[in-house]
Amino acid sequence: MSRHINVIGVGMTPFKTPKHSDPYTVMGRAAIAEALADAGIPYAAVNQAYAGYVYGDSCSGHRVVYEAGLSGIPIFNVNSNCSSGSSALYLARQAILSGAADCALAVGFEQMAPGALAEQWADRPTPLERFLEVANRKLGESSAPMAPRLFGAAGREYMEQYGMTPATLAQIPVKARRHAANNPRAVFTEQLTVEQVLASPSVCDPLTRFQCCPPTCGAAAAVLCSDEFAARHGIRPSVRVLSQALVTDMPSSFDGSAMDAVGRSMGFEAARQAYEAAGVGPQDVDVVELHDCFSINEVLAYEALGLCAPGGASALIENGDNTYGGRFVTNPSGGLISKGHPLGATGLAQCFELVSQLRGRAERRQVDGARIAIAHNIGLGGACAVTLYGQAA
Repeated sequence: MSRHINVIGVGMTPFKTPKHSDPYTVMGRAAIAEALADAGIPYAAVNQAYAGYVYGDSCSGHRVVYEAGLSGIPIFNVNSNCSSGSSALYLARQAILSGAADCALAVGFEQMAPGALAEQWADRPTPLERFLEVANRKLGESSAPMAPRLFGAAGREYMEQYGMTPATLAQIPVKARRHAANNPRAVFTEQLTVEQVLASPSVCDPLTRFQCCPPTCGAAAAVLCSDEFAARHGIRPSVRVLSQALVTDMPSSFDGSAMDAVGRSMGFEAARQAYEAAGVGPQDVDVVELHDCFSINEVLAYEALGLCAPGGASALIENGDNTYGGRFVTNPSGGLISKGHPLGATGLAQCFELVSQLRGRAERRQVDGARIAIAHNIGLGGACAVTLYGQAA
């Protein structure tokens, strides 16, 4: 398990609202084509492919990868809610680590419908039943959609426990829009104020509309390879996956804390494993892409990743230590709230952003001197993937 895993190609479509979306096949094809061109290899050189998506029929991943070619390689469809893209990346990396492949493709895509997330199968038990039970105990009766209900309960619990104010929480989408203004592939770039965030319609207290990510369509892809593959193809890798951890729910997820029900404890454990495996710590990280599907989840991610101590997120935000000029730059892409959140593509969009940063090619978003980056991607149901990237030696 000591092989280096190099990221030699990344691709990503502009993210769009559902009414402006191309079909998932078109988006997936474009992301794969960009990633292969970036890597400088043909599709025929890829040994395995992993495709992440949530809203689509069985074998939609095959359909997308077939747009790149028909080479007979193993193709795997991955559905792990919002962590599907990172789960596909995890499996691609694992295939190379094991020696089963020298080059693997991970692609994520989503063609979403307008409106709040909804489950598709009303005639059978919901996978989120135990999570919703925790949220309902915190909220009581609520007519809010499923996802805002879960994260609204977590937000209420956090604010009660640590005293974060609504105005502090509202600074997160303000920062997201400011960062997204420098990202030509982001959905929302119009600037916001704290007052506008707080005045937007309530979705599930304490979350207002501007604190919730939009339904988004898009695709992203990454090509990974071993050192041996790179040498054979004359490639000089510039970015490596230093470590990666994927953690699923533990008993703490259902012990009564709404924060743990939306992945806080998974995040702590995944970050611990990733840091330990890479031999680095939070103090070494320069740039962060984290799962801000709702403003409160950015707060929980700060603490899970060790960017601040539990209860320390308010000071991190108020001191500007989560943006340019501070201790960390979080979500320079604009994050899920502003860049957009096509579920299956999100983890690979994080990869696209962080690889761009470590290559020094993030243009107006560039974090000066970025050498180590971390991605945090959660899917309820559930899984949390934490990935550390670093410049190749």
